[in-house]
Amino acid sequence: MQALLTVAYDGTRYAGWQRQTNGLAVQQVIEDALAKLMGRAVVLRAASRTDAGVHALGQRAAFGADGLKVPLEKLPEVLNGLLPPDISVTAAEEAQDGFVPRFRAREKTYRYQIQNAPYPNPLIGRYSAWVRQSLDVDAMGEAAAHCIGRHDFKAFCAASRDVFEKSTVREVFSCGVEVREERAGSRLIAVTVTGGGFLYNMVRILAGTLVYAGLGKIPPPSVPEIIASKDRTRAGKTMPPNGLTLVEVVF
Repeated sequence: MQALLTVAYDGTRYAGWQRQTNGLAVQQVIEDALAKLMGRAVVLRAASRTDAGVHALGQRAAFGADGLKVPLEKLPEVLNGLLPPDISVTAAEEAQDGFVPRFRAREKTYRYQIQNAPYPNPLIGRYSAWVRQSLDVDAMGEAAAHCIGRHDFKAFCAASRDVFEKSTVREVFSCGVEVREERAGSRLIAVTVTGGGFLYNMVRILAGTLVYAGLGKIPPPSVPEIIASKDRTRAGKTMPPNGLTLVEVVF
């Protein structure tokens, strides 16, 4: 039997999702908790390998659950008793044998949050990037609309990693910008993007490109030309990881 978990986590203190040698990973923490529960080593296969400092509301991860000693519906409660407060298993369900979330994911939704204010708000700083200069949200929305569709997004892929991608063509199903909260000259702006899959740092670069559009550094109508150029230097900067959250994975 395979079990499919839905996982939420604050990625601030982790070196990303994937187990690695240079830091503590979310995968490692959950696998260690499962090993205690199962009495054997467990390997989790996730839908998305979020980077260091990136958060999740709806990460999905599967593991071989033969010999599980608790009912599947009770697994989140039991596991959360073994996990730190910044990681939570919010659901568990049965999946077919051989189910690999990364290859079965039909769409993924990410949200990038920006606090646009004269001074940073420490209460939301862990989950948003701060931009001091006033942003034109309408220009950001216009630029976002140009990102929708199937394109070669090499210009939106970290230059150090694009050589590892077999193809830099991806499809973005939707991309929008909204003001989620506004008070006393401060706004919390959200960039929400849904696609079939994303390149390394693609969402953070896309968000940086929209920020540049909001600052007047990139005219929104030039976004298709930037995408077509496949030139990373023409797109916006890579935004910090703390503003990014994996919201949902749909199979």
